[in-house]
Amino acid sequence: MDRFRTIAISDIHGCSRELGKLLQKVGYRPGEDRLILLGDYVDRGPDSCGVINAVLALLREGGGRATALRGNHDQRFLQCLRHPEPELIDKFLGQGGHETLRSYARAAGTEYRGAADASGMLRLIRTEFKEHVELLDSLDLHAEDEAFIYVHAGIDPAAGSSWKDQPRELFMWIREPFYHAPVTAGKTVVFGHTRTIKFQKEPSVWFGGDKIGIDGGCSAGGRLNALLIDAAGGVSEDAVNAGESPAGR
Repeated sequence: MDRFRTIAISDIHGCSRELGKLLQKVGYRPGEDRLILLGDYVDRGPDSCGVINAVLALLREGGGRATALRGNHDQRFLQCLRHPEPELIDKFLGQGGHETLRSYARAAGTEYRGAADASGMLRLIRTEFKEHVELLDSLDLHAEDEAFIYVHAGIDPAAGSSWKDQPRELFMWIREPFYHAPVTAGKTVVFGHTRTIKFQKEPSVWFGGDKIGIDGGCSAGGRLNALLIDAAGGVSEDAVNAGESPAGR
């Protein structure tokens, strides 16, 4: 295992203030701790633009020990930026995209008035936030260490040691086939995508044997969870509730 901790966080969904508070609360040490973000930085919450700015900063400060993975919402946003087809934009807007575009409009000092403005806002983002588009395009689909696999949604539970070769979409979209069957990859899978209240009564981290779910549904009023893995492989959790913000802000 790594000498220092691993901190895994998923499904930030525009909750930039809660992300700042959570990193402060767990005492994140850039360049020492390993930070793995499991995707879904945009949509639903109020500050997708701010979250992407934070991810860029965390990757710069991490000294190679910070990793950002790709979620299905990040993928759809990127597709809309690259190929803004009406049907795809409608899906994006219906899954929290209005909030994403509104946050970019604020950052650009303009106004977003709804679906009629969507194509124009996407053009503005491509032009004015090129670093954000490049980040979305560069996101990895998975990470791993000696004991854990980290993905946004999950893996084919029957894939065994060939799990990296599964269709790309599964890393971002899989649900029931993954969490209803034992994993055969030989490692515990840490994932987001599916809110943990699907598995239990509370939005805390879900420990499911060969799977650990960490999506606390922050943008829906739940909490933003952090899975903490110490140098010996021991796991614990910490969290901030939706609406919490960094001290002094």
